[in-house]
Amino acid sequence: MNAQATISILAEIPEELHESLKRYLERHPDWDQDRVFVAALSLFLLQNGECDRRTARVYLDSLFKRF
Repeated sequence: MNAQATISILAEIPEELHESLKRYLERHPDWDQDRVFVAALSLFLLQNGECDRRTARVYLDSLFKRF
C-alpha cells in the first residue's frame, strides 16, 4: 500500500451522533473514529458527484481496513 499524506481536521458534531458513534465503536473494535470519518466522508463525496478515482480508492481502503 502506498503511504498517504493525512490532514487532521476538527469537526463539531451533535452529541446524539457522538453517542451513536461511541456505541458503534464499542461493538466494532476493528473500527476507530478516524476510519469511520474517512469512510463516511469519502462515501458522501462519491454519492454527491465527486467521482474521482482517488476518492473511490480511499473509500474502499477504509472499508477493507487498508487505511
